[in-house]
Amino acid sequence: MGFLAFVLLGLIAGAIAKAILPGKQGGGWFATLILGVIGAMVGGWLGSLLFNADIDKFWSLSSWALAIAGSIIVLLIWGLITGRKKN
Repeated sequence: MGFLAFVLLGLIAGAIAKAILPGKQGGGWFATLILGVIGAMVGGWLGSLLFNADIDKFWSLSSWALAIAGSIIVLLIWGLITGRKKN
C-alpha cells in the first residue's frame, strides 16, 4: 500500500473510530488523521503479529477492520491519558 493510500485509510479509520466511541473527543481533521494513522499502524502490527493478517491491500476488509480497531484502541488510550469525560 502506498503512502497516500495509508494516510487516506488512517484518516477514514480515525473518523470511523471517533464516530463509534461514545462521548465527545476533541480535535479536528488533523488530530483525526494522526489518530487514524497511528491506529492503522497499531492495528496492522497487532493483526500481523496475532493473526498473520495480510494488510498490504487498500480495499482489503482485514486492512480496514484492523485500522479501525487500532484507531479505537489508540483513542481509548488517549482518553485515559488526557482524562476525557464522557459527555
